[in-house]
Amino acid sequence: MSLTPAELTSSVSGGIGSSPQRPDGNLKVRGEYAYASDLWHEDMIWGATLRSPHPYAKILSIDLTEALKVPGVYAVLTHQDVPGRNLYGLEHKDQPVLAEDVVRYQGEPVALVGADHPETALRAMKRIKVEYEVLTPVVDMETAIDDTPLHPGGNLVRHVPIRRGDVSAKADVVVTGRYEVGMQDQAFLGPESGLAVPAEDGGVDLYIATQWLHVDQKQIASALGMPLPKVRLTLSGVGGAFGGREDLSMQVHACLLALHTGKPTKMVYNREESFYGHVHRHPAVLYYEHGADHTGKLVYVKAKIYLDGGAYASSTSAVVANAATLGIGPYEVHNLSIDAWGVYTNNPPCGAMRGFGAVQAAFAYESQMDKLAEALGMDPVDVRIMNAMTEGTLMPTGQVVDSAAPVAQLLKLVKDKPLPPPSGSVGSAGSAGVDLRNLPGGVSNTTHGEGVVRGVGYAVGIKNICFSEGYDDYSTARVRLQVINGEPAALAHTAACEVGQGLVTIMQQIVRSELGVERVTILPMDTSIGNGGSTSASRQTYVTGGAVRAACLAVKDKLAKLAAGRSTTDLVELLGDQVIDETVEWRHRATEPLDPVTGQGNAHVQYGFAAHRAVVDVDIELGVVKVVELDCAQDVGKALNPQAVIGQIQGGSAQGLGLAVMEEIQTAGGKVRNPSFTDYLIPTVLDMPPMSIDVLELADPNAPYGVRGVGEPPTISSTPAIVAAIRNATGLALTRVPVRPEHITNT
Repeated sequence: MSLTPAELTSSVSGGIGSSPQRPDGNLKVRGEYAYASDLWHEDMIWGATLRSPHPYAKILSIDLTEALKVPGVYAVLTHQDVPGRNLYGLEHKDQPVLAEDVVRYQGEPVALVGADHPETALRAMKRIKVEYEVLTPVVDMETAIDDTPLHPGGNLVRHVPIRRGDVSAKADVVVTGRYEVGMQDQAFLGPESGLAVPAEDGGVDLYIATQWLHVDQKQIASALGMPLPKVRLTLSGVGGAFGGREDLSMQVHACLLALHTGKPTKMVYNREESFYGHVHRHPAVLYYEHGADHTGKLVYVKAKIYLDGGAYASSTSAVVANAATLGIGPYEVHNLSIDAWGVYTNNPPCGAMRGFGAVQAAFAYESQMDKLAEALGMDPVDVRIMNAMTEGTLMPTGQVVDSAAPVAQLLKLVKDKPLPPPSGSVGSAGSAGVDLRNLPGGVSNTTHGEGVVRGVGYAVGIKNICFSEGYDDYSTARVRLQVINGEPAALAHTAACEVGQGLVTIMQQIVRSELGVERVTILPMDTSIGNGGSTSASRQTYVTGGAVRAACLAVKDKLAKLAAGRSTTDLVELLGDQVIDETVEWRHRATEPLDPVTGQGNAHVQYGFAAHRAVVDVDIELGVVKVVELDCAQDVGKALNPQAVIGQIQGGSAQGLGLAVMEEIQTAGGKVRNPSFTDYLIPTVLDMPPMSIDVLELADPNAPYGVRGVGEPPTISSTPAIVAAIRNATGLALTRVPVRPEHITNT
């Protein structure tokens, strides 16, 4: 009797569709989880980075003499001490490990110090003398292309044009607008940190908080002039990422100091240095023109989008492509003319952040949809539903949306939710009077309800899932099945980074469901196994989940062969002392590059959709805003872990709220004015309103389990929904985010 692989596994708890406890959950709640900043090694030294105080300047000389005299200093390094190539970068190798003859942004690394104590390193760092010739910085993204070239090829990183249909089409009703999006920070709570340990083979072992182990490894090896096998990375505890750890920060610096001194070297950024040490969300200026017929049906959209990439390219090329290809939103439009530019400036470098180009575009196109509704005298939700894309719609790139696109359904769900009652006239203890906690300004007692008006706003957004434009996007997974202490046990090993999103839990769930084994161990993520890709683009559950599932299926096939001719389905009896160990490299369906002239092509793997309704109270005298409620509906394809899905929607919405009303890295002449959590504000638990969330599970037939990436869509539609609600309350145009009090009061 032969048994099929499916007959060899049984249902167990904690599998797909359930919400088991996270393996790292208790440790994090108790404050016992080891983050990268907690790493320690016997006889280790500490590294510190000297950074440029200028956005743009020539380096005339560097004098290390006084720094080297400080007792306890083991090394002071400059670009001359970089043994390999002194350039790195995610997509373009344009950024020096340590600046040579010029600095292009405030905070650019110039020199390194290794010392026996962090305070010693800082004292020595302050004794390094650098002579600069200060230059006039390029800071305007709209004129940067024609300004002083900051790189040999000029200041254009990428231009993406999209043309489809009749670009000269006319319409009955036309609305135009200019919109701005400020520079948002990922604001992860765990600072950049890691520990580099020199190895006996002349290589280095780096324990690091990152988003992409293998890309880090490749860039580090190039800078060190070493073969890849001699640069080994292991993921350490990551305190959040949101795109900000996709680029290198202190990785090469720690390795340089460790190899130069022969001592383990630890580097940990403080909060101010963290603001200088990682990329941010691209600021944007966006010009839009929407034309519709008298019924509200869109006839054409024209857009010009400028994205400020800052001093180095990072992932600007891909961000520009997303802003362009997703630039009209989840709507059906046949006539399109879109241009998106990413440029170099002397502002802080910008790169990946949750929403990745779609956030900036969504604020503009959703503001336009509200403006169109007003011009037509229509309900803002109705005009969206009338134009909502569906399965089968053509994207601006000509790509067919070939799975569920429930845009209208999501909008109806949030619109049909009951509205919250007016902000309380009853005190917290039930006594008469106003509960100040329910009003803008809260217990600061700025109002008791006078001057407070309420508004309601809606928005819907679209996001591509996984990497695009022909990128070879894959993940590698190893799954091992054996008997340990009389019970079947499995382990899974990938290089896919757990950055707090719960990937370790999802991998356990998949293995339990596929192999019918309760005991599942996730090995530490490191570079001893093949590439797991970046923890970004909402891709890990799809791609690494797909790889783990594929490895499990390979294990089950071997198990079926082992069971051939036997009647038992008991795993312990079948396995005995044998071990089944399978490694699989898994890819999703292929994409293709965009046509460089028309922007046409099947550039994306999958699309995710979310809609929000925001209810706000606004003190129009002080310009203070309280988000009273923020409801969301999102299609996730399949909720592998329902509780984690809700958490992702809440977290993404919180970052969207931050961009709407408080979060911005403010710069002047290229210099950062607020590099601290004192002056860069992020939402706290007191800022987050109640959320009613509807989760749709409309499976994508092309994806493992039908999943659809969850993490980014809620960040996209929450911001424009909140701003729409503030407009509804105040009657103001509000064309820039974040909305500041003076935008409301200076009318």
